[in-house]
Amino acid sequence: MATARSVHQARDRSIEAELKFELTGQADQARLRGRLRELGAEFGEAYDEENLRLQRPVKRASAVSLRLRVLNGGPPGVLTAKGPARFASGIKMREETEVSVADSHAMLDLMAAIGYDVAYTYHKHRESWTLDGVSVTVDTLDFGFFAELEGPPEELAELARRLGLDPKKATKASYAAIARGYLGISRKPRRVKISPKI
Repeated sequence: MATARSVHQARDRSIEAELKFELTGQADQARLRGRLRELGAEFGEAYDEENLRLQRPVKRASAVSLRLRVLNGGPPGVLTAKGPARFASGIKMREETEVSVADSHAMLDLMAAIGYDVAYTYHKHRESWTLDGVSVTVDTLDFGFFAELEGPPEELAELARRLGLDPKKATKASYAAIARGYLGISRKPRRVKISPKI
């Protein structure tokens, strides 16, 4: 039976809790990998991402961050929406919704059709590990070397210390914000057209 408005069941909302650390270089990454092995962490996979930061025109700007991650050159990818960040005891928390995309080229066309542009792109090489139910990633980007811990908020600080990372030195900046600074891009939304090579 047709209705005036769509009725669907509410879904669970995922809250991402993370600590992100800037590492000093490849030697620091190697030290972290060694410590992960010592503690019995399970290696997941290594892959490349091309991160396309999407934005709407100024008049329709939103607090939600929208990003299309093209995995290993595509066409598969992941469309991610993240809400505004809040911090509790230094842990960054925000709502996150991710959808696997079979064809990132088609998804990019779809996003353009509904008014989104690619504001900028940045590349990331990611290695994923799991330790005590916490996701640990070792990331290499054009603008630096990083590690992220994501999992239950109450476990992140202690695990960081076990890995030789000081929770007080965690960066609050997102990769998108760091990339904006690296690329010299203003935070203010603007209409730009960049043809991504995906």
